[in-house]
Amino acid sequence: MKLKKSELKDFLNEKVDLYNHPKFIESDPVQIPHQFSKKEDIEIAGFLSATIAWGNRKSIINNANKMMELLDHSPFQFITQHKETDLERLEPFVHRTFNGYDFMQFIKSLQHIYKNHGGLESVFLQHAEKDSLQTSIHEFKKVFFEIPHLERTQKHISDPLKNSAAKRINMYLRWMIRNDNNGVDFGIWKSISPSTLSCPLDVHSGNVARKLGLLKRKQNDGKALAELDKALRKLDVKDPVKYDFALFGLGVFEGF
Repeated sequence: MKLKKSELKDFLNEKVDLYNHPKFIESDPVQIPHQFSKKEDIEIAGFLSATIAWGNRKSIINNANKMMELLDHSPFQFITQHKETDLERLEPFVHRTFNGYDFMQFIKSLQHIYKNHGGLESVFLQHAEKDSLQTSIHEFKKVFFEIPHLERTQKHISDPLKNSAAKRINMYLRWMIRNDNNGVDFGIWKSISPSTLSCPLDVHSGNVARKLGLLKRKQNDGKALAELDKALRKLDVKDPVKYDFALFGLGVFEGF
């Protein structure tokens, strides 16, 4: 489908309006952080939900809810105040290859980030560049695993500088940073500009982007993400990632 740039922009803007709507929350993992009102609870619930956001969306949502139950529906309090024995209850948790030991490690690393690094937002802000957060994600991973950790858990945080599209963490950053008052994304991280965000690139958004001529590269990797970012920034330099709603919606809901 080849559209002129102005037609493409109109077409995508129409789809953004359609899907960037509170109705969207009902079938999306973003509903998990929407259960909370405190900034730290939202950002932790969002981070944990995004971490397991691969596979069947129903099972992602069920398991993310299970995570919140295990944290007594007070993720920030649990992370900052838990005792070693409180972690034992997390052991049976499993979502795909993310298991209870990974979950325990995430809790310890998050505690480290809130106690010693001023929280999630400040870690991502530290290396934010004016047109990208990909280095920021790479540095975040280093901080996350600078305490003793299980080797196996490292694979649950992607590294864009190793050519990963880092879909889940880019999606998480969209939730935290985009602020358009439409009720889906939170926009609670005011220190980082939405213009620096990258589109969460997965099978659906990748296929739609290729069909629309926004992306040529065949693999969904870091290089493809850079190519897609460039194309989306031409459509809207201030808020390029709003088009995630259009690409995802066209792929998942319309089988475009």
